[in-house]
Amino acid sequence: MVVQMNAKSSSPGSDFSKGFPIADIPEGQVVSGNVAGEPALLVSQGGELFAIGATCTHYGGALAEGLLVNDTIRCPLHHACFNLRTGQVMWPPAFNDLRAWPVECRDGKAFVGAQPLTSQTAHLTGVDLPATVVIVGGGAAGNAAAETLRREGYQGQITMLSVDRSLPYDRPNLSKDYLAGTAKPEWMPLRSQSFYEEHGIDLRADTRVTKINPAERTLVLSDGTRLGYDALLLATGADPIRPDIPGSDLPHVRMLRTWADCDELIEYAQTAQRCVVIGAGFIGLECAAALRSRGLAVHVVSPAARPLEHVLGAKLGDMIRELHEAHGVVFHLGASVVGIDANQVTLSNHEKLDAELVVVGIGVRPNVALAKDAGLTEDRGVVVDEYLQTSAPRIYAAGDIARWPDPRTRNMLRIEHWVVAERQGVVAARNILGHRQRFDAVPFFWTQQYDLTVRYVGHAERWDREEITGNPLAHDCTVTYWQDGTKLAVATVGRDLESLRAEVGLEGSSP
Repeated sequence: MVVQMNAKSSSPGSDFSKGFPIADIPEGQVVSGNVAGEPALLVSQGGELFAIGATCTHYGGALAEGLLVNDTIRCPLHHACFNLRTGQVMWPPAFNDLRAWPVECRDGKAFVGAQPLTSQTAHLTGVDLPATVVIVGGGAAGNAAAETLRREGYQGQITMLSVDRSLPYDRPNLSKDYLAGTAKPEWMPLRSQSFYEEHGIDLRADTRVTKINPAERTLVLSDGTRLGYDALLLATGADPIRPDIPGSDLPHVRMLRTWADCDELIEYAQTAQRCVVIGAGFIGLECAAALRSRGLAVHVVSPAARPLEHVLGAKLGDMIRELHEAHGVVFHLGASVVGIDANQVTLSNHEKLDAELVVVGIGVRPNVALAKDAGLTEDRGVVVDEYLQTSAPRIYAAGDIARWPDPRTRNMLRIEHWVVAERQGVVAARNILGHRQRFDAVPFFWTQQYDLTVRYVGHAERWDREEITGNPLAHDCTVTYWQDGTKLAVATVGRDLESLRAEVGLEGSSP
């Protein structure tokens, strides 16, 4: 596998359609410029030249700062992957292709055609293809699967059933920019209603499935409607855990899972002055940062000794705590909430904290009731094989509910990350169409708190050694997690390119 670092051009304004000196495009590097005014990159990789769009179609990351891997380029922000030859997106979280232009070499220059290459419309037919595919769940995995089915050329009926009242949306943004008030509501939907209509995806929002009959290949909806399927994907996600303490059902005690949850939380935040966040995990801390940006006084309560220590270790835990304290957050660690009333919470150490708003972020439980009732094998999640197929024929599972065999650790994993869910949705869709593709993607997630982002590749439920380079308190470091001499995961702060390299390295460690 060839991996090269990218470099920016000293002439970012060059119009590639007028020709660019080939000698000024080093092997394994990119040159920034434009094609007919559109930002573009000229890429030299493997002795060939490619011209592609310069901006990731997910969050607008600068691909010139990403990584070239064989005939692909990866985004430094959230690790989306694109084909250099065609611009086609290879891996989420991006779903829109890049522009790609033809390149002609003559007289020592590379001339990029003004007209982009046209993508080939796939049209998949075959006697073994399912006539109908039903997807239960409208989150990351479900939406990715529906889009992938069409992208792969599937022409059959697709029905997506979602309990959410909204179109599929950018869930990670709920606890980040949207809650902070810096992301507009119109940015949140992943696609418009017209997109689903134009692609023949029958999206039914606010629809609940109450029963699956694998023998008959039917579903029963809450209104009594029976729906048949030839292939079924379960992507039912997870539900937030509500603590079993007095007062936890009061109206100002909020949990964050859906867009509607977030809008209600924002409404409370507009009048509240003081907030207590229960839990020092990712959701709790991201909410704390967002609510501080709205001017609320925020206290975080957790029985842990450090925030996120169980995921990121002691050094990054201290970094996260210092970051929040610098923004005015007060931590109450080694304590738990034992009672909530209209204006106060009571801690296990008898301390009382004033609060007009309480946010609970103590984790989620996979929503496996449907699968369990249908007799599917379940073990703290729905058990699937390497192809994401459950114990029942023609039924697949992806996202927060799926527990799959990890090829690196040989363990069964269930991971609650957005990008993992999307990538599982892609693989499940391809396998529904008969591709038999193993799910072996390296898990990836990111957390954004204030102006700091931690990126994490791999998965380490436990480790016996941390290897730290750089300075966490300076927000410039890499932390590598090892167990029995095996590298399991890498977290980076301020080192986006290093995160991409670590991802590729872990991919290469698969047996």
